[in-house]
Amino acid sequence: MSKIQALSKKALTETPSSPGISRHLAFKGEDYLVVRARSEPGTTSGWHHHGEYDVYGYLVSGSARFESNDGKSDAILLSPGDFFHVPHHTVHREINPSSDEGNEFILFLRGTGPMVINLDDPDKA
Repeated sequence: MSKIQALSKKALTETPSSPGISRHLAFKGEDYLVVRARSEPGTTSGWHHHGEYDVYGYLVSGSARFESNDGKSDAILLSPGDFFHVPHHTVHREINPSSDEGNEFILFLRGTGPMVINLDDPDKA
């Protein structure tokens, strides 16, 4: 019989990140990852995608804006309690629009390969 596992927030391990975001791994399986991600107030991450991973997420605290494509025509705003999905290979960046509050996400990544591919130019993905 399998046992329920608990993991202290102090036991999370640092994972590959994008500029402006810290990511910490909670659980990892053959084709999934469970990650906590945080960013400081006013932070804009670098452009990136998650390769073969689909990302399903939940915004625990703070606020966030996700931009894809040119960052103008395709953007979503998130508030605490909101869920989101980033399809595999979708080039995007995250923005914490708050000037005084960090944000925190729980991410569920399903797929394989590198967790993040950082890009200098989003048009050359």
